[in-house]
Amino acid sequence: MNLLTTTPAGDRYVTFNGIDFEGNMARVLAHLRRYIDDPRTGNAFWDRFRARLAAAESGGNAFQDKLLLLHSHVYYMGDLFEDQEDEAALADLRKLEEECF
Repeated sequence: MNLLTTTPAGDRYVTFNGIDFEGNMARVLAHLRRYIDDPRTGNAFWDRFRARLAAAESGGNAFQDKLLLLHSHVYYMGDLFEDQEDEAALADLRKLEEECF
């Protein structure tokens, strides 16, 4: 049995084909930036995250560095989105986590 031909695209346990890594990351980052760029909801922790994100985006391995940064902060992002009661952000974060991490 050839799993690559009998399993639907998007099943990360068999193949990463069909998964929109860039789109998933962009959606989560758009939600995140609404909060971390706002002085009312940002803080020193998120300031440091923004600096690390800028460094990741400017590096030669930006895709992997950005994905790793998001992966290592997934629980903090979840807490932030829960605190803001942002169901759309939580749904996009879950999708990123399930498909890409």
